[in-house]
Amino acid sequence: MSNLPVREKRIAGIGVSQGIRFGRAFLYALPEAKVSFPERIESHFVETELKRLASAKDQTLSDLERIIEISKQTLGEEKSVIIQGQRSMLNDPAFYGEIVKHVEKKMFSPEKAVQSVVDQLTALFEKMNNAYVKERIHDVKDAANRLMSHLQKNSYPDLTQLMEPAILIADDLTPSVTVQLDRRFVLGFVTRLGGETTHTAILSRSLGIPAVVGVGEALAEIEHGNELIIDGTLGVCIVNPEPATTQEYLTKLQQEEAFEERLSAFKQQPALTADGRQVEMAVNIGMPEEFREGIVDEVHGVGLFRTEFLFMNSDHFPTEEEQFAAYKKVLEQWKDKPVVIRTLDIGGDKNLSYWQLPKESNPFLGLRAIRLCLQERELFKTQLRAILRASVFGRAKIMFPMITTIQELRQAKAITEEVKAALRSDHIAFDESCEIGIMAEVPSVIQLADRFAKEVDFFSIGTNDLVQYTLAVDRMNEKVAHLYDYFHPAVIRSIHSLIQAAHKEGKWVGMCGKMAGDPLAAPLLLAMGLDEWSMDGASVAKQKFTLSSLTMPVSQALLVRVLNMDTAEEVRSAAKALIE
Repeated sequence: MSNLPVREKRIAGIGVSQGIRFGRAFLYALPEAKVSFPERIESHFVETELKRLASAKDQTLSDLERIIEISKQTLGEEKSVIIQGQRSMLNDPAFYGEIVKHVEKKMFSPEKAVQSVVDQLTALFEKMNNAYVKERIHDVKDAANRLMSHLQKNSYPDLTQLMEPAILIADDLTPSVTVQLDRRFVLGFVTRLGGETTHTAILSRSLGIPAVVGVGEALAEIEHGNELIIDGTLGVCIVNPEPATTQEYLTKLQQEEAFEERLSAFKQQPALTADGRQVEMAVNIGMPEEFREGIVDEVHGVGLFRTEFLFMNSDHFPTEEEQFAAYKKVLEQWKDKPVVIRTLDIGGDKNLSYWQLPKESNPFLGLRAIRLCLQERELFKTQLRAILRASVFGRAKIMFPMITTIQELRQAKAITEEVKAALRSDHIAFDESCEIGIMAEVPSVIQLADRFAKEVDFFSIGTNDLVQYTLAVDRMNEKVAHLYDYFHPAVIRSIHSLIQAAHKEGKWVGMCGKMAGDPLAAPLLLAMGLDEWSMDGASVAKQKFTLSSLTMPVSQALLVRVLNMDTAEEVRSAAKALIE
């Protein structure tokens, strides 16, 4: 037996959830799938086999119901939708319905039918030039593996064997497994597969569990029990770290914890610059259940209420009363603080299990958001009626997404007026002064901002889509992801010109995209005069901290220089020099 010291190894991957953690490796694997099943069955066994398949489906649904409840408690309603999507698959004709057909028509065994349908869907998704859609393969396989485990009487893992803190090492972690991770024992995880857009990555960030994914075949170099350090910020896993490395990361961890402690002091404080200017900060939400104690005192209000989650979290179109109850609850939670309610934004990468949208070669440029609502007017009117009825219980503002033309805006406003007239006729109260605004997320709105500003009460910049449409970059396509950057001079100029045009007409401008919560963007947004900064709740304290060190004159000087730069790299470098 060799007495040579084990040498340190560094494995690079993709950091999808920030944080530094120390711990021993716990090798985790799905149970070995039984491969000895018949591919075909005799016709007189079809009914028996369909009953076996139905029983496995019921058991799988039972599993998922339990996991959904866990995810609601740990992640909130919005993120539990990810697992609910798997539940919907088991009732989807394109998934479970096809499995049944394979048994009935092709005389496949249920196991073979599941395998065949998964292979078909995988091949279909792989052909799509959309990274987000491709990543949904993980959800299909997760649901299929659970179904297969019940067909074969093979228990699906639930991590109950993990009884002490460790770092999980796995080929991949499915979404349904990730939501069950116990933060008392799971310090972080490293996987061979995965990327930034997977649901597993999204869930790890919500859970606050540092994660490094996509390390590839290097995962095999990690053995059970190895001492590890993972850096979810840099995307690095260090195996058997040397003493100097351990000390280096202990120092980094102390700095990280000290910074988090400093940030806590800013939570309840107003967002003030070093020279005393106050900035209005807001949060983005997707469900009333996301409300947490104390958040009302931390921010100005809700800059974006994504109503699509009410629809995605249901197995039917929410009725007027169901929507009214949800909007009323949010408005009451936020007392007299403004809540910007975005009308239904379905399409693109957001779909409903109970409504089949038309197949499109490029859904991000197709029938989505306001375009869909203007086509499905009764659906739109129902939502507007519910929002307006709820408006008397707080300070609601209505916002239309994906507006590209003045005609669309006028049509949407005309329908809103129809709904208001009907409410007056029915003697139903609503806020007659309810503001109406639009998302600024396509270049046409930027170019015609002076015209739009005459017809709206406010704008909210959706930088996620604005960057995508301005730079012609699919932000979910890993092959061109390096081109997606809101520090691109074209994007910076677009935001600046929109704010200027809006302010000339006395209209306010908010931002609800990822850029609003980026500390590096803070001096530029401050100098531009952005009126409302809306972000996820976890970013609020960091952005307040950043603002506390900035002054308007210095930020304006930076903006002047940035507006004359040619590349995103130059802009980022200049902003970084000021912030750091």
